[in-house]
Amino acid sequence: MTSDIPKVVPLTCHGHSRPVTHLSFSSTVEDEQYYFISSCKDNNPMLRDGITGDWIGTFLGHKGAVWQARLSADAAISATAAADFSAKVWDTYTGECLHTLQHAHIVRAVAFPIQANPQVLATGGAEKKLRIFDLTRSSGGGSPGSNASTPPLPPSNANPATENGVASYEIGAGVHGGTIKSIVWNQDYNVVTTAAEDRKIRWWDLRSRHPVVEHAVDGPIGTCELNSLATRPNDSGILTVAAGKSVYLFDGVQPGRLLKKVDFGYDVASAAVNSESARLVTGSANDTWARVYDLNTDEELEVQKGHHGPIWSVSFSPDGKLYGTGSEDGTVKLWKACREPYGLWR
Repeated sequence: MTSDIPKVVPLTCHGHSRPVTHLSFSSTVEDEQYYFISSCKDNNPMLRDGITGDWIGTFLGHKGAVWQARLSADAAISATAAADFSAKVWDTYTGECLHTLQHAHIVRAVAFPIQANPQVLATGGAEKKLRIFDLTRSSGGGSPGSNASTPPLPPSNANPATENGVASYEIGAGVHGGTIKSIVWNQDYNVVTTAAEDRKIRWWDLRSRHPVVEHAVDGPIGTCELNSLATRPNDSGILTVAAGKSVYLFDGVQPGRLLKKVDFGYDVASAAVNSESARLVTGSANDTWARVYDLNTDEELEVQKGHHGPIWSVSFSPDGKLYGTGSEDGTVKLWKACREPYGLWR
């Protein structure tokens, strides 16, 4: 059986000059619009229209490879994690850098809460520290939406550290045994998930600052993402982890609850799911193809060819109508994932 979606040419987004390390979509904002941000080893993360792939702007200021970039739920601010030992927070409307959060080592991961108008940011990387920054407690200028109410950070007996005037808290000191490669904020504001090079997925309670549960995986972790459809009402979401030759699917609400493990004959570098259409897309470290599977039967439905390097990041749009792939070849491609006319495929 093959996919019932007719083959169409993907949209190719040029502009980066080095490998693309990560891409991330915003939630749907006004008028069914959404955006995505791509991070790259060329130091210059880019913001694009999520439906057409059109370039909107480049965030200039990092002095090293940008490993991860994320947009807030309302797309008003973005955050980037880089090899120059810093994370930066940006105003997506003006391109202005609002905060530079200095670290003692390479920053690999950033995350906002999936609630709208976040004013906190989680960071992690080669320091092996999960840190939460309170962007409201800043001596600098505010960011868009800074008047919006956001749940306060959990209280603690320890006084917060400050970095460039921004208060920060370390969660679970000394627990991570390797570089933190990804951070995901759960639907429960008090729970954050980390994926580290010690091959452990951990769910953290920000109030106690201890892991609620941890799950060991069988190989090196590639990507760890909560599908963007999880922001829809009554959709608990799926936490998708690519590790070794497997993809692990965890319940998006209940920490540590493994829904399914899918094994493959190749090293899985990246993975994303669309639970509404029951599709799983993977990228491999061994070839240049994106493979699409039936989420229920594990049957391979199609192989998308077009990249010229391994695919390090895969992500579905918030409406599930397309997915993006970021590659070693320096491009992002957008692939149609629906039967009806959509976007530029009209």
